[in-house]
Parts: sequence; C-alpha cells; structure tokens
Amino acid sequence: ALVRTTLHGPLNPSTASEDSVIPTAPTDRLHGLDALRGFALLLGIALHACMSYLPGAETFWIVAEDQPSLALAGFFFWVHSFRMGLFFLLAGYFGRLLLQRRGFSGFVRDRLRRILLPLLAFWFPLLVAVIAVVVWAAWLKHGGELPEQEQPPLSADNFPLMHLWFLYLLCLFYPALLMLRALLAWIDHGGRVQAALDALMRAVLGPRAALILALPVAGALAMHPGWWAWFGIPTPDQSLYPSSAALLCYGLAFTVGWAMQRQPPLLHALARRWPLNLALALIGHIACIALIGLQSSAEAAEHGAPQTWLYAYAYGLCGWGWTLALLGLALRYLERAHPASRYLAESSYFLYLAHLPVVMAAQVVASRVQAPWWVEYPVALALSLAVLLATYQLGVRHTALGRWLNGGSPRRAQPPVAASETSP
Repeated sequence: ALVRTTLHGPLNPSTASEDSVIPTAPTDRLHGLDALRGFALLLGIALHACMSYLPGAETFWIVAEDQPSLALAGFFFWVHSFRMGLFFLLAGYFGRLLLQRRGFSGFVRDRLRRILLPLLAFWFPLLVAVIAVVVWAAWLKHGGELPEQEQPPLSADNFPLMHLWFLYLLCLFYPALLMLRALLAWIDHGGRVQAALDALMRAVLGPRAALILALPVAGALAMHPGWWAWFGIPTPDQSLYPSSAALLCYGLAFTVGWAMQRQPPLLHALARRWPLNLALALIGHIACIALIGLQSSAEAAEHGAPQTWLYAYAYGLCGWGWTLALLGLALRYLERAHPASRYLAESSYFLYLAHLPVVMAAQVVASRVQAPWWVEYPVALALSLAVLLATYQLGVRHTALGRWLNGGSPRRAQPPVAASETSP
C-alpha cells in the first residue's frame, strides 16, 4: 500500500514538498492515476480514428483520405510516442499494488479474470467485426466487387492480435515479474540485493530519468531490423512472437512502474519535476520532427547509421519525457475526484476493447464524404465515442459484463481503494 515509508525507514521530509499530493494511507484512492490511465486508453481511440488521414495511409490502413492531414500526423506522432509506454508503466505500478493488497492467489485470480479472459473472450468477435469492416471497405473501393486475395493461414507467426496485443503482453509480463520476485526472495535472504535495486531505481528516477531511460529504448530501436522509424516502437499486433524491441521497451516501462511502487517518495519527486520532464519531452519531440518530419512513412530506417541512432535516442527521450511529465501533472493536479473523470476512467477499459471496428466503420463512411479533415475527423470521432458510450451505459455498466471488466458493480457502494482495484 501507499504509505510514507520505504524499506529503509520513514520518508525524509526533505524529499517531499510541503503540499504533497501523494496519498499517504492505503485507503486513499489515486484519482490522478485513475484519470491518467483512462486518458491513455481514450487517446488510443483518437489515435486510431486519425490513421486514415495520415500521409501514405493507403500502404498500411484499410482506407486513405484523398487529402491527408499533417496536423493529424503530428497528433498521431505525439500520442504514439508515449501512450503505450505510459500505460505499461501504470500497469506495472498498479500490478504490484494489487499484489500487496490481495496476496499472490488473489492477484493471480484477478489478472486471469480481468486480463486473460477478456483477451480470450473479445478476440474472436472483434476479429470478425474488423474483417467485416475491411471487406466492406474493399467492396466499396472496387465498385461493388470483392478482389480475389489469398490470405496466409493463421499461425503463431501470423496471428492478428489487433489492438488487444497490450493484453497479450501483460499476460507475459505478470508471470515474468512474479518469477523474478520469487527468485529474489529465494536468493536474497538479507534483502541486500533488493536494497541495491531500490537504490538503483532512486538514482535512475532522479532529475535525469528521461535521459537515462531513453538509452535502452534507443538501443532496442536502432538495432531492430527493418525498423519503421516514424512509427516508433514496433507494435506487436500481428504475431504471438513479440519483437525484441517491443518486449524491451514496454517491459522496461512495466518494470519501472512495478519497482516505483516500492518507494512512494519517487512519486513525490515526479510530481515536483513535471516542468523538467516536460522540457525534456519537448526537446526530444522537436529533435524527432527535425530529423524525420511529419510525413508518415513505412520505410525502414538505415540499420546502424548514426542518424538512426540519434533519432532513436531522441524518440526514447520524447516518449519517456512525456510519460514522466504527464505522470507528474496527474499526481500534482488531478488528485481530486470528479464524477466525469471517474466515469471516463471506469468506462475506458470497455471503450478501448470495443472501439476498433466502430472507428474503422466511421472512417469508411468518412472516406465517402468530400469534406475537409477538420470537419470529418471530429464528427467521426464524436459519433464513434457516442456509440461506444451508449453501448457501455446501456449494455455494460450495470451488468455482469461491467462487473467483470471493472472489478465490481458501479451501483454498489465500496470503500475507497487504490487505483489498482479498478485498473486493468
């Protein structure tokens, strides 16, 4: 639980500001992190909704607008640079907090029920819905006829996880951290190794955190063969064998979040340092745009080239800078509960799970309308969210499905809990 102590004694008052915003008791709910988790998931819907407007979308998406938008390309680049890293950091943080609260068996049951089972239950219906939209788009594009196209057989190498790949990675990360934790408990009876790891984490998450954490990201990306540099960390959505770059980058974020939960003072420091991390994020972001531009491209970066390494480091700095800055801002300014933000945080899990075929269908309709992007995009996004929210409110929130996904009934009064109780 979040208490103002570390393994080595009480929190030094000098490490926290006088108006500290981090909860100090296990019954305090982290409203800021709840809101940030929902924000990261909802940003994913906005990101997927703009993909048909990216330059060159015809090479990687089901529909492409005749007049692409550099503004939406810039929005996509910004969101994609940090969103999933931020999500996995929060998942690691909440995961360890849940383990503390419920114990090993309770943790395993909760993760099986709210991570593995949704992956198994939602994958096939969503795949069918996505295929239906893809077929519809192809039918419209070819004047009412479907082109003959041979599809490779389903296999471990060709497995469309779609946007549910984040659940698949969590199903790998949770057991890995539990096994590592058990190994440390077995070999580290005196706690010296764990104390050293805690000290390392305090050093890494100091003022130079984004600069340090960008280094392994840069190495993973620059050495990844066939790296699509503009799209950042390779999305492991088409195979049951995630790339080493995705495992390292997202696994690093997950591990940092898990280790961060051991030492609440680290959150105090992040809340205070958000201006510094924002400045580093902007430096990395501007460097990326200067090096690669806003024209989205599926071309591979030159393997091992100095410019590839420079861009990879700038991308890692951009991603970690935004992640730590937004985390600090949420802790500093979003710790008061608001009904609207609570509702969006509660609904965001289902909205993200269900959104892809809805958003894709809206893009197909928008592609048939001759209107500027600044009209089409907000209308298509608003209609998609309206459909998803209506589905959630009327068919999910107060049902067994809602209790399954949200970890409890919204109707039932519950004691204040930490954000991990309602966070996938």
